[in-house]
Amino acid sequence: MAIHSTDSPKAGNERSSARERSAAARELQRKRDSRRRRLIIGAITAVLLAVVAVMVIIYATKSEKKVAASTAAPAAAVKTVTSIPASTFAKVGFGKLLSAPKKVSGSALTINGKPGVVYLGAEYCPFCAAERWPLVVALSRFGTWSNLSQTVSGAAPEPYPATPTFSFVGASFTSPYLTFQGVETETNQKKAGAYTKLQTPTAAQEALVAKYGSGAIPFLDFGNKYTIEGASYSSAPLVGKSFDEIAAATADPNSDVGKGVLGTANVMTVAICDVTGGKPSTVCNDPTITKLRSALNGKS
Repeated sequence: MAIHSTDSPKAGNERSSARERSAAARELQRKRDSRRRRLIIGAITAVLLAVVAVMVIIYATKSEKKVAASTAAPAAAVKTVTSIPASTFAKVGFGKLLSAPKKVSGSALTINGKPGVVYLGAEYCPFCAAERWPLVVALSRFGTWSNLSQTVSGAAPEPYPATPTFSFVGASFTSPYLTFQGVETETNQKKAGAYTKLQTPTAAQEALVAKYGSGAIPFLDFGNKYTIEGASYSSAPLVGKSFDEIAAATADPNSDVGKGVLGTANVMTVAICDVTGGKPSTVCNDPTITKLRSALNGKS
């Protein structure tokens, strides 16, 4: 007796098609579930990363060491450093100068119809902190300061942290012989790990840095005849002293501070005299300056 299949070819095809549709549906669902899991995991990861980033910023902000912001410089201290007698400069000479101004050549720098001196730095910068002292002293031989501020360099881990110094923000310098421009690009205050912006150099000032500098601060241009980058003397003797103590030590030719600040101020004076054409003669023809001018030719 022959046995015949009860399934017709059509029924078999229908069952096969049903299995295929079921498998396809399961695979589609599997892909949807997998995509959903990836989206959930991605969202959770993004949230966790955001939380971690916020915590890092909060921690960094809380752990940042703080220093005082700029305030008006004490009038007595300003008077001390801006009225150094010629006899004191003479006792110091080069003092503890470590790096002399560099001679450069270019078209004469003129600002507002006068020879120009340009400074670019930042309040947090410890080497700027050191260099501002002799710059204020030297320029005071050619004009008058007003509205000078006092500040300190950035906190540790900056080298020579919290060094007392001047700030040129809001200050003005009046002279019949030259024009001074001082720019402080950043404060000594940090926000989320970065020093806050303060002043923006002009295109002309940036061009001076591009032509004569390397990008280091402080940067000083004396009429496109001399430049200075970095501190000219050691900052070490300034550390641990108050603003008033540094001002008093500046006037003492026997102190390490006085030898560093006044020695640097002397060579800055030589550079400025070359820019102003030897004016005023009471400063530029001083025997000490004349002697240092000749010696500087071998140091530049």
